[in-house]
Amino acid sequence: MKKLTSADSLITINHYKNLLAAEGIPTQIRNEYLGSIAGEMPFVETWPELWVVNDLDFDRATQLIGAADAESPAASWKCRNCGEENEGQFAACWNCSTSHD
Repeated sequence: MKKLTSADSLITINHYKNLLAAEGIPTQIRNEYLGSIAGEMPFVETWPELWVVNDLDFDRATQLIGAADAESPAASWKCRNCGEENEGQFAACWNCSTSHD
């Protein structure tokens, strides 16, 4: 078993787990419930971790997660109509519905 990644969000880790499960790669989440003790120990150590069950799947899993991250637009943008800050994945402003283009 090899540690694949960790993240500050359990949502991100579950997204990766689902992505890999769809490709037939079994994984395990560790530190799933440690968020409640953040502050009692270093916060990075409480982040959820995703582990690949079969070491032979590690390289493929790394590629799949890298490809998924590359597809997600990371740069946020400011709406030209209302000035609201929007996350990169939104094609329209969440506040006023003005298109990003």
